[in-house]
Amino acid sequence: MRVLSGIQPTGRFHWGNYFGAIRQYIALQEHDQAFYFIADLHALTTVRDANLLEEYTLEAAIDLLALGLNPDHATLFRQSDIPEVTELMWILLTATPMSLLEKCHAYKDKIAKGLPADAGLFSYPVLMAADILLYDSHIVPVGHDQVQHIEVTRDVAQKINLHYGDVLVLPEARVLDDAAKVPGVDGEKMSKSYGNVIEIFEAAKPMRKKIMSIKTDSQPVEAAKTPETCNVFQMYRLFSTSDEQIELAQRYRAGGMGYGEAKQLLYDAAWKYFEPARERREGLVKDKQTVRDILKTGAERARLKGQEVLDRVRSACGLGKKLV
Repeated sequence: MRVLSGIQPTGRFHWGNYFGAIRQYIALQEHDQAFYFIADLHALTTVRDANLLEEYTLEAAIDLLALGLNPDHATLFRQSDIPEVTELMWILLTATPMSLLEKCHAYKDKIAKGLPADAGLFSYPVLMAADILLYDSHIVPVGHDQVQHIEVTRDVAQKINLHYGDVLVLPEARVLDDAAKVPGVDGEKMSKSYGNVIEIFEAAKPMRKKIMSIKTDSQPVEAAKTPETCNVFQMYRLFSTSDEQIELAQRYRAGGMGYGEAKQLLYDAAWKYFEPARERREGLVKDKQTVRDILKTGAERARLKGQEVLDRVRSACGLGKKLV
């Protein structure tokens, strides 16, 4: 049973990244094989500064390790260190209908907003399919908004298998029930593109300032409040126990508590939740060479599997195995 997923290094990870995807990485790394990559090739569609992309990529590795990804159990690597993925992407493109890509959300959303959409964004789902199929992946933990890409991956793999025989494994998406329910400070889904995120490793003062800015209704302190419709309470649920949630919900309904007090409880709970990860991160930042070595070792492991799958696909397509 092989687990695979990737995450883009387009900025610092936030609460939505953690509860929508990274938490699943950690939970699933005890499987026989777990492959997790930092998707720097995908990031080229948005990050145009070379130094910044390099920095984001290393920071992403540090953050993942600090949050609990264990290189003894999981293979962590950089996407661009695996040249086989772009060769497989080309083979997949030859079997991918244009109409399939035109239906994909990321491309459609940019077009609808009048934003420029380049060929990289248009073919993004095929590179993602290559990322998944290159390692015979069975389970792909993703956020809810990425499920469509897994469906595209399966469609393209089925077309390849139809033409050339059963050479590609069909993956399954694994999505948490609440993966799409992490609100940002404005009440919309937490996303870097919306500018409404709270970063996992944000410093204390800026984090508290953001939490205190979370959008709420205008109910006075003495009024009873509805926890189910409150963004602060929804966030608090991510970091608290069932008993703590029941207690805060009762205080909401009883009245006499302002949203400022609830936001302080959220801040305290979130700071405590990520405290062990912050301590691990401090050590990793001081030893970046070890992080680079982990990525190098991970790439070597990933390439072994990737070369095996690519050779199988090349032979099925009539290209034959590589000579070198």
